[in-house]
Amino acid sequence: MSENASPPNVSDSTSVSYRRANVEGLSIFYREAGPASAPALVLLHGFPSSSRMFDTLIPLLATRYRVIAPDYPGCGHSDAPPPSQFAYTFDRLAHTIGALLEQLGIDRYSFYLQDYGGPVGFRIMLAHPERLQTLVIQNANSHEESLGRKWAAIKQYWNDPQAHPEVFAAFTSYEATKFRHDGDSPHPERYDPDTWTDEYAFLTRPGQAAIQAALLYDYRTNVASYARWQAWLRAQRPPTLVMWGRYDSSFVASAAQAYQRDLPDAEVHLLDAGHFALDEKVDEAAALMHAFLAKHLR
Repeated sequence: MSENASPPNVSDSTSVSYRRANVEGLSIFYREAGPASAPALVLLHGFPSSSRMFDTLIPLLATRYRVIAPDYPGCGHSDAPPPSQFAYTFDRLAHTIGALLEQLGIDRYSFYLQDYGGPVGFRIMLAHPERLQTLVIQNANSHEESLGRKWAAIKQYWNDPQAHPEVFAAFTSYEATKFRHDGDSPHPERYDPDTWTDEYAFLTRPGQAAIQAALLYDYRTNVASYARWQAWLRAQRPPTLVMWGRYDSSFVASAAQAYQRDLPDAEVHLLDAGHFALDEKVDEAAALMHAFLAKHLR
C-alpha cells in the first residue's frame, strides 16, 4: 500500500496485542495495536464496559495510528482491589491512566472519550493540555442539560446513598445493562446480546458492588466539574470530533449541540445508534475518525 493510500476498511484483529503494566502497584490491562511510531490514539471506555468495547474499532484505526485502550482499575482485566485499599474516585482513575501513559512514553495523544471516559479524560487533559492533539467525543457528557431522566433518581442517591439503595440496584441491574445497549434503537436486532450478558456477569463478580457504588457516588464530582470543563474547551479549542448516538437515553442527543456551543469549529455528527454507538455504527465511526484525524495529525 502506498504511503498516501486509503487504509483498508477491513477488520484484522491479528494486529492487536493484550498487555499489562504495573502502575503504582496495580496491574493495568490494555490493548495495543498499530505502529509504535504512529500518532497515538487513547480510547477511554465507559460504564460498565472495558477496553473490550473497542474490539471492532481498534483494528480499523490501527492501519494508521498507534492505538492504546486501557481498562481502569476495578474494570475489565485490570486489578480490582477493594475500596478499603484503593480510592475509587474519578480523580484516582485519571491519575492511574495518566501514569500508565507516562510509563508507556506517550506524551502526545488524541483521546476518544465514551461515558466514564469523559471524566477520566477531562481530568488528564486539564492536567496536561499540551499533550492533547485532537479529541473525539462519543456519548461522553459534560453538560447538565443533557442528563437523561434517570439522573433525577441518581441525584437523590448522591444526597443520601444509604436512603436510596434501590437507585444503585437499578443502575447495575440486568435490565439497565441491556438497555444501555439496545434500549431506544429502532434496530435492536443489530445488537449482540453477549455485550450486556458479559457486562452483567462482570457487575455481579465478588467485590464489584462496592467498587461500582463508590464510582456512582463519586460521579457527582463530574457534574460539579462540567462548567470548568466547558470553560476549558472554550479556552483551548482542541480540534474536536463529536459523534453522538441519537438513541442514548442516559446522555440525550442535545449534548452534541451543547458541545458545538463550546466548540464552534467542532465536527458534530448524530449517529443512528445508542449509548454504545460502536455496537451499531463502528464502520461509520471509523470512517469519520480517519477523515477527521487525517486533517489534524501529520
